[in-house]
Amino acid sequence: MGPFPLQVVDFAHSPLVTFLLGLFIVIVLLVWIDFPAFIGLILAAFSVGVINAIFVADFTPAEAATAVAEAFGSNMTGIGIPILAAAVIGKSMLESGAAQRVVRGFQNVLGEENSDISLLGSSSVLAIPVFFDSVLFLMAPLARSMRARVGRDYTLFLVAVGSGAATAHVFVPPTPGPLAVASEVGSNLGVTILIGIITAIPAAILAGLIYGRWINARLDIPLRDTMSTTTEELQEVADRPTSTLPGMVESLAPIIVAVGLIGSYTVVDAFQEVYPSLELIEPVVVFLGEQNVALMLAAVVAAYSLYRHTEMTTSEWSEELTEALKSGGNIAAITASGGAFGAMLAASGVGDYLANALQEVGVGLLVTAWLIAAIVRIAQGSATAAMLTAAGIMAPLVGQLSVNPAYLVMVIGAGGNIFSWYNDSGFWLVKEIGGLTQEETLQTWTVLTTVISVSGLITTLLVSSLFPLT
Repeated sequence: MGPFPLQVVDFAHSPLVTFLLGLFIVIVLLVWIDFPAFIGLILAAFSVGVINAIFVADFTPAEAATAVAEAFGSNMTGIGIPILAAAVIGKSMLESGAAQRVVRGFQNVLGEENSDISLLGSSSVLAIPVFFDSVLFLMAPLARSMRARVGRDYTLFLVAVGSGAATAHVFVPPTPGPLAVASEVGSNLGVTILIGIITAIPAAILAGLIYGRWINARLDIPLRDTMSTTTEELQEVADRPTSTLPGMVESLAPIIVAVGLIGSYTVVDAFQEVYPSLELIEPVVVFLGEQNVALMLAAVVAAYSLYRHTEMTTSEWSEELTEALKSGGNIAAITASGGAFGAMLAASGVGDYLANALQEVGVGLLVTAWLIAAIVRIAQGSATAAMLTAAGIMAPLVGQLSVNPAYLVMVIGAGGNIFSWYNDSGFWLVKEIGGLTQEETLQTWTVLTTVISVSGLITTLLVSSLFPLT
């Protein structure tokens, strides 16, 4: 019992009550009342904190309020600078014509009819060395420019970008999630990378191309003003002749800088034990490859390109960048508040409660691991937390596996990716950067994460039965 002297039936002590009440509250605030996302999510987080104080957690309502603020601040620490830098990168690449130049380069190679394939492939490759949100920041301007260029299929382009980034994020090391899980369960890194690629390819195709084309034929998402860039500005750039746009190298420079620096940090971190000589460059790489630093340097490169290819004065240029930062601040606040709501659900203990209950489920170890990661993900929002929770529970059982532990990494990653919704900060990131409504985000992002999850499980079960690699 919490600090309030209330007499409640035993089921009220279950973290499931907190989860169900939190779900009800967030739907009321965001869907029925239609509060702005930041206000609705923070109120929902406060409400769940109070419910925790009454029924589950050993802290007072005042401490619950502090916990919400701390969770918001913790999330802002992780995404504040990257989102603000991404806002500058996005606006600069869109309005300088850099994004449009890259889009035309894709189309010259693969043809306009394969624009979705070019976006899916690019986001998939970028997401292997780079965090998911960084890939989204870098690829969203290309999806918007592609829509402005061809005049249709924005739904497909968004799904393709999201699918590529999300698939690599949960299946292919040295992306941090599967890398941490592989370490926890003792899976060989090389084998995990190979199995991860085999698992990721069908999941990305199914979610990004097959589902993307299916939903695109049924849902026409318009190009809206977002990230401080209007649709009119996008269309004006799309109509420019190629000769007036930045060159391909300059256009790709922000992406090259960000991916190169972050990727170098990921590689050094992952392979330092194998190649001790990497220690010599570690101090430099750790600083420059840190996500905040890398994205801010990429933002400077993009902003300079904007200045070079427009007729702005320095004061006008500064005002444009400030507008981008204002837009980024709103997105950062919404994303961090979504993370705070998820953190309050996690504080109820619902993740551990469900994970412990599922340990006794009478199914195979691979399916059990997927179920644990999936239910924890749905309950508390964080894919990484779900994956690490499942990995910690399954690690002592690795000796009972009849297949290579790399397959365990795959099903945990698949489960941790399922059904991204209101308690996941990534949901709000996709919504705001893409310029989507809540319903559109549920129809695209939430469904594609579920498609990736289920297809990843099926692929792993099939491949592991054919090639156990024991």
